[in-house]
Amino acid sequence: MTPPDAPTAKAKAGAHGSQSAVLSCANDAPPMETLAKRADFLKAARARRQGTSSFLLQGRKRGDDEPAKGIRVGYTCSKKVGNAVARNHAKRRLREAARLLIPELGQDGWDYVLVGKKGDTRTRPFDLLLKDLRYALKKVHGDAKAGRS
Repeated sequence: MTPPDAPTAKAKAGAHGSQSAVLSCANDAPPMETLAKRADFLKAARARRQGTSSFLLQGRKRGDDEPAKGIRVGYTCSKKVGNAVARNHAKRRLREAARLLIPELGQDGWDYVLVGKKGDTRTRPFDLLLKDLRYALKKVHGDAKAGRS
């Protein structure tokens, strides 16, 4: 049930009361979805990667047999990052950084996975985390434009 004073422009819940898996993004940007299948994470792990002080970014252009529209993003933190609270905190920070930058700097038809690092993902100042994501996206796509795999 929606409260009477709730804004109507926000994401609407589906028939069963849950929100869509599509993350909000700018109108001109391709839609951004969340990766959910293990196979997609494994494909991204074998693709291009760029490490930063805050996290590791894995990126891959989807093949012809996969849907070419939209950007898909996944987030993962191993137990090395810490307990469940620490892992969830790190993933929330990665999710917010991706929400702010990937619609702008990501490319349509690509999958990205952000892998949290022990300590650094949670403690790094957020503006530096955003700077790291900008750098990693440029490096991943710079290698793609140069024709490297």
